[in-house]
Amino acid sequence: MKNRTVILLIAIFSFISCSNDDDNSSDSELLLEGVNIQTLSHDGLTREYYIYIPDSYDGSSEFPLILNFHGYGGDPLSQLYIADMRMLADSENFILVYPQGSPENGDGSNTEKDGYLWNTMLPSDSNKSNADDFGFIEQLINEISSNYNLDQSRVYACGYSNGAGFSYSLACYLSDKIAAIGSVSGLMWEGVKTTCNPTHPTAVISFNGTSDNVRPYDGIEDYLLSVDDMLNYWAGYNKINDSPLKKTVNTMVEHYIYSGGDQGVSLEHYKIIKGSHDWFEIKNEGSNINSLIWEFLSRFDLNGLRE
Repeated sequence: MKNRTVILLIAIFSFISCSNDDDNSSDSELLLEGVNIQTLSHDGLTREYYIYIPDSYDGSSEFPLILNFHGYGGDPLSQLYIADMRMLADSENFILVYPQGSPENGDGSNTEKDGYLWNTMLPSDSNKSNADDFGFIEQLINEISSNYNLDQSRVYACGYSNGAGFSYSLACYLSDKIAAIGSVSGLMWEGVKTTCNPTHPTAVISFNGTSDNVRPYDGIEDYLLSVDDMLNYWAGYNKINDSPLKKTVNTMVEHYIYSGGDQGVSLEHYKIIKGSHDWFEIKNEGSNINSLIWEFLSRFDLNGLRE
C-alpha cells in the first residue's frame, strides 16, 4: 500500500463532479491539510482513496467511519472540494474517507482525465462496467479497520449523484457492513429494487431538487426510481406504516420525516423546490447539509437506533 501525505496547494483546480451536463467546474486553490492519499488494489485495479483522521484519534477508543462517494466523472478530490467534512470529523470524532471509483469499462484502460464512476449494479458483462466496486469497498473497510480502531457497527455511506446511487446499492449488497446511508442528488437504480437484499433495517437521508435534469425527481423510466418510489421502497422495507411528517424549512425546502420503523429506524427527505443537480447549500436549524447528514447517520448503527 502506498501512502502519500499531501502538503501542497492544488492550483487552478477544475473538475467535473457528475457529468458534462453540470457546469460545476471551479478554478481555486485547495490545501489538503491532514489528508493522506493511500492506494489499494482489488480485482486487478489499483485505486486511490483519501483518508482524514481527526487529531482527537489516539487509538484508545473506537471511531465511526464515513465513506463519501464522488459522482460520475469525478474523483476523491472533486468530492472533497464540494463536500468537505474535515471540520465535522474533528468536532464529532469520526474517520472520513473519499474513495476512488472505477473506470467506466471496468478494466482500468481509460485514463485519469476521463474520471471515474461507481458501478451501482452487481458486476456483469451486460452493463457498461464490470468492476467489482462492492468488493473494493468491503476490502477498503477491512483495510481501515486493520489500521485503526474502527467501530465496525457504525460504518456509513453517503455520496453525490452516481455516488449517492452507489450508496443505495451498498445498503442492498453490502448491508452487513453499512449501518445507514445519505444521498445527495442521487436516485436508486431500478434494477436494485428487485435484487436488493438488506440484512437489517436501514436508515436513509436524502436530498433532491425538483428541477434536477440529471437525476430527475420523477426518475427515468426503466432506469432510475423516482424519489417517491425510492422513499416508498425503504419505508416498506423498514416497515414504516405511518405517513411522513412534513415540515417547511423555508419557501424552497420541505423536510419529510418517516418514523416508527423496525429497530427504531427512520427516513428523512429534503425536497428542494426548483433545486438543480447539486450538493445543496441549505440549512435547517443552523445545520448545513454536511451536518444534517452526520446528525442523521450518527443516530444509527447496524442494530438500528442507538441508545
